This record gives sequence, structure tokens and C-alpha cells, in this order.
Amino acid sequence: MTVLRPDGPAAPEPVPEEPKRRWNTPELRRKVLIGAIVAWAVTITALVAVRGGDDDPAPAAARPSASPSPSEAPLTVAEIYQALTPSVVLIQTTGHDAQNRLEAGTGTGVIANADGTILTALHVVDGAESIRLTYADGTKATAKAAEEDPARDIATLTPDKLPETLVPAVLGGGSGVGDDVVAIGNPLGLTFSTSSGVVSGLERVLNRDRGEADIEGLIQFDAAVNPGNSGGPLINDRGQVVGIVIALANPSGAGTFIGIGFAVPIGAALGGTGEGDGQSPPL
Repeated sequence: MTVLRPDGPAAPEPVPEEPKRRWNTPELRRKVLIGAIVAWAVTITALVAVRGGDDDPAPAAARPSASPSPSEAPLTVAEIYQALTPSVVLIQTTGHDAQNRLEAGTGTGVIANADGTILTALHVVDGAESIRLTYADGTKATAKAAEEDPARDIATLTPDKLPETLVPAVLGGGSGVGDDVVAIGNPLGLTFSTSSGVVSGLERVLNRDRGEADIEGLIQFDAAVNPGNSGGPLINDRGQVVGIVIALANPSGAGTFIGIGFAVPIGAALGGTGEGDGQSPPL
């Protein structure tokens, strides 16, 4: 300690020399490690506090992306339903049959792009004179068929109105026998219903009537689907749309589910021959 006197500073008192420390002892290494951890924690805490402060201006709302990322971990059926339902639409059609009788139909579609393009089964809208959409938030719109792929029973629709919050689905991902899958749709008019099951087969062939060519390379699954599910998404446990539901198998011809449904793989539905890539490409 230095003592100040009226006639000037006195010489500092000698400081006893500390004994030399050994830096390679376990005790000292432990103290150094703890000190480093504490310093790191304080730094991270300060960084979080700065980023999360109330004085920062609120960030601008993110615009819907055409290529959201799939989940990195398996999701429950409830989580899949919550995440994907905003991307599903109810499709209602009216038209006239060959005898000029008015017909009405119900199906499902999935929002496949940030511009609002909807992917569905062609037979849901084939020959329709009017196509009406209802989004999950209740928004209603009309739509027109944009593109048709009769060979795969796939169509895209262009709506005249979008919901306030547009949520495109994540398209892509492969399917293997035994993989968990979820279907969301409007079976028998029961809107926005869900069911779950597994992929029970691959590369299946659907034999069609009326002289139409068979559809090959289909995903077979056992999640319950019924009339009204057509055009809806088949989703894996990462929240990716892996297929578009187009048919069910019932030897009796009753048109009700007895354990086998079919979906066009998403890659084929988008006009390719392989699986999707986890993105929502332009259609």
C-alpha cells in the first residue's frame, strides 16, 4: 500500500513474494476450466439478452416460402395434422352428366406453391362447370383447372382468391414399406379429417375402366380414405407430402375403404419420374 505524506509520496512498501505455483495440478486445472465455463455462460446470456430486448424493433413478418424445411425429427399424428391442415383445401364441384343431370362432387387439394397453386386428383375436377374452394381458415374462393395430367390422374388449380395466411405444404421425401403416413382430406363430406397408417406396398398398378391406361408406380397405404379424400396429401412423419391420394381398392365396387388406398408419388405428380426433394417447386 502507498501512503501519501505532506512532503511527497513515500516509497511503496515491499510486497512479500508469493510462492511459485504449480500450474499442472488437477485442482488448478479444474478451477481454470470452471472459470472458462462461467465466462462463456455470461457471454451467451448477454448475447441472448441483447437480441431479445423489448427495445428492438419488431421484425417484419416473413412471407410464405415456396420451399419450407421438413422437420428434422419424427412428428406425431397430431403435430402433422396441426402443421399440414392449413395447406389442405376442400374442393366442391358441380356439373352435368351425359343425361344433362346436375352432379355435385367433393374432393381435396393441397396448396403446393407460394403462388397458391393447388395440387389435386384430376377426376375430382374433370368435367366440372364450377370449382369452389374452402380453405382451412374458412376463406372461400373459386378456381379454374390450370394443368391436367390424365396419365397420372393429377391436376393443378389456380384459385381466384387466397387466404390471408397462405401456407404451402412441404413436398418431397421418399417412401418405404412400413413407413408411417398420415392422410388429411374430406371423406364423405367430413371436412378436414385425418387418418394414419403405414406404407403397405410400392410400385403398385391401378387398373382403370373406360379404356384408360393403367397408372403404375403407386404408393399403397392403409391409412383410411374414402370418397372425398381424392386429391388430398399423403404425408410422412417428417411433415412432407409424399403422395397425392387418387384411389382405394374395394373388390365389391362399393367405393368404401377396406384397408388399401393408393397415391401417386409426389415426384410423379409434379411431372417427374422420381421422388420429390423436400421442396415446393414451381408447378
